[in-house]
Amino acid sequence: MKRRLLMLAAGLSSALALSGCSTPKITDYATQKPVLELRDYFNGTLDAYGIFTDRSGQVVRRFTVVMVCSWQGDQGVLDEAFSYSDGSTQRRVWRLQRLADGRYTGQADDVVGTAEGQQSGNAFHWTYTLALPVDGRVIEVQFDDWMYLMNDKVMLNKAAMRKWGVGLGEVTLSFVKR
Repeated sequence: MKRRLLMLAAGLSSALALSGCSTPKITDYATQKPVLELRDYFNGTLDAYGIFTDRSGQVVRRFTVVMVCSWQGDQGVLDEAFSYSDGSTQRRVWRLQRLADGRYTGQADDVVGTAEGQQSGNAFHWTYTLALPVDGRVIEVQFDDWMYLMNDKVMLNKAAMRKWGVGLGEVTLSFVKR
């Protein structure tokens, strides 16, 4: 009995230790340069180029985005115009609110509830639920979205998509500031 309890405790300890190491934290990037200031980077017109890969890594969809961004104080608007490789288009308008300590909230028509994010160093971590049209119906998927400023013109973005905790795929984007 003691041996079983020890093995169970060891297994739980290992699982907890591994789970603590597996997820990056925004503070991991606090000293990384160049420092990202969302109000500066997402201001003006940007072009983005992206792909969606399914859980096996296959590219399922390619797209471009033209973003027109503006700020008035701590309130920002990111107007995104998507063009997909199949000829379809989509528009999403984010309304952002800058809070204390590098935190942000955001809303858009196809975002369920409020998106929450935080900036630190050269990185921005953003989580939200998106109402995504798929095959004639709408499903709610969770996004775990990371952005990394490379220089004053380029930012890279990688977002994991999940439904009920199950990975559906990833979105990879590069933003280029005009």
